[in-house]
Amino acid sequence: MRIGELAEATGTTPRALRHYEQQGLITSVRAANGYRAYDSGTAVRVRNIRRLLEAGLTLDDVRAFLPCLDGADVTAGPVSPRALQVARERLAVLDARIAAQTALRDRLASALRAAGDGAG
Repeated sequence: MRIGELAEATGTTPRALRHYEQQGLITSVRAANGYRAYDSGTAVRVRNIRRLLEAGLTLDDVRAFLPCLDGADVTAGPVSPRALQVARERLAVLDARIAAQTALRDRLASALRAAGDGAG
């Protein structure tokens, strides 16, 4: 399958696919004309990469999940202890960001109330 076909099948862009390949998350072979050719199983891997990214992980985080990216659903298979550790660390980062944003929101709402706006 060519890059455009893979992009369409997985709801991503050719640019993202080239980036995933550059990061070592997917592989292709080059056809005689220089075009990238992907195995049909790559679509499953790309969908799983996207699921992990949508869950808040980074591409670096996704590397810890490489052994389980080729199954039908990355969330259904057994996950390595390292992958679980990476996910827990990412969750802690997200929790800290949420707490910081909530604190900022609360300060702004308080300042608006003090100014007589009544918002918040």
